[in-house]
Amino acid sequence: MHISRPTPENIQQEIPLLADLLQDAVSSGASIGFLPPVSHEDAVNYWLEVSDALKSPYRILLIAKIDQTIIGTVQLDMAGRPNGSHRAEIAKLMVHTSHRGQGTGKALMYAIEAEAKQAGRTTLILDTREGDPSEQLYLKLGYTRAGTIPEYARSADGSLHATVFMYKLLK
Repeated sequence: MHISRPTPENIQQEIPLLADLLQDAVSSGASIGFLPPVSHEDAVNYWLEVSDALKSPYRILLIAKIDQTIIGTVQLDMAGRPNGSHRAEIAKLMVHTSHRGQGTGKALMYAIEAEAKQAGRTTLILDTREGDPSEQLYLKLGYTRAGTIPEYARSADGSLHATVFMYKLLK
């Protein structure tokens, strides 16, 4: 597995594969802001928005690949205001269903934490649907539960689920 940080220019060629990853993640139940089914067009438009965000100094995207196949991604959204210049949010950790349970998520999280440190960010936050496997991953990686909000995220069947907010202070 190879993890890289694409530029806004070279992400363009990856958008079809990134769209496939997003569709796979959402169709398998990942709570990442979308409800299934996600159309290919909507997935492409999302990654075009990410590509635009990468033009600012406040967004980082990491892509995990095996050969030329994208197997996962994670993003870091850095606070842009002076009182938050030490803070960033980890967002949209996605691992393709065919590669889950093989350490890809863990490797992406370690890599994005290294990017955060390099950018001078020492307080990381994230949220995840309560009870999802990602919650256990984050706890194993040293994240602390800060609290939950009930009825925060909607699922495909219309039911509402709590989300857990977590943080990690980097040393």
